[in-house]
Amino acid sequence: MDSCFPDTQDKIPSIPVYLTRVGVTGVKKLLKIERDEKRPIVLLPTFDAFVDLPSTQRGIHMSRNPEAISEVLEKSLEGTAVEVESLCAEMVSCLLKKHKYAKRAEVSMKSEFMIMKKSPVTKIKTQEMTKIMADSVGYRDENGVRIRKMIGAEVVGMTVCPCAQESTKESAKTKLLEFLDAETTQKVLETVSFASHNQRGRGMIMIEVPQNQNVRAEDIIRIIEDSMSSPVCELLKRSDENAVVEHAHKNPQFVEDCVRNMVQKIVSEFSNLPDDTMVTVRQVNEESIHRHNAFAEKVATMGELKEEIERMEANGVDTYTRGCR
Repeated sequence: MDSCFPDTQDKIPSIPVYLTRVGVTGVKKLLKIERDEKRPIVLLPTFDAFVDLPSTQRGIHMSRNPEAISEVLEKSLEGTAVEVESLCAEMVSCLLKKHKYAKRAEVSMKSEFMIMKKSPVTKIKTQEMTKIMADSVGYRDENGVRIRKMIGAEVVGMTVCPCAQESTKESAKTKLLEFLDAETTQKVLETVSFASHNQRGRGMIMIEVPQNQNVRAEDIIRIIEDSMSSPVCELLKRSDENAVVEHAHKNPQFVEDCVRNMVQKIVSEFSNLPDDTMVTVRQVNEESIHRHNAFAEKVATMGELKEEIERMEANGVDTYTRGCR
């Protein structure tokens, strides 16, 4: 029946300007990923799908974008152990087939992702929500189609400001010396955790994944959690709260520290990835005593990150990074 109507999209635009991205955003789908000997993962992801548009064409065939998403997801139900970044790559391939005029296609996905954890002392099981992201970009030229895919996660944790803690410690030292000798004062300073202002930290990692390799989202989530002062938990009893607060204040971290911790752990855990693998690491700390937030980011190839870490080790810098568990 559609063939009875004119194809307005194929007409020449009145203003012949090339457009970088045209498509749909906010496409919600239900995705169930079956796993061998494990419970299936159920996600409610949101997809964005784009292609570029030449200056000689008025519009894209918009319905083909959500159609490509649906087709790939329906096909995925037939298999098991599908990675979300691979699904995005298949969607990109499908978009380029449906849009013959496009030279570039892009699909991104975001979803809430539930992980099971136990509180630190009482070991109560709790469901913790994180965010996972996947992206894929495809390019078409005279040599064929090249597709890149990325997987990442964003995790909420807790950070403690080292600067404010040092100030508090120095103030306490002055007061303690009024009625204690220097040796006893030093023992107290080494034993007691001192106050500081805290931040809710949001760590994010995105890693490019080669076609023949896989990076597990669960590993990325663990690296982000372990790079802050402490993980946080939805359900905590009093003893758990004490353990989290005490642990965090023994492990103060600047926003810059968190990014550097993540970089070091990524190099250690994913050293098998090619040197041209792109890595994005970001930390945002929502300040408690300021109206602004603190931000730090590192974008580099895996080869560049390895070179920096190796140089640091060669110079004798202590590479020990305190974990959060």
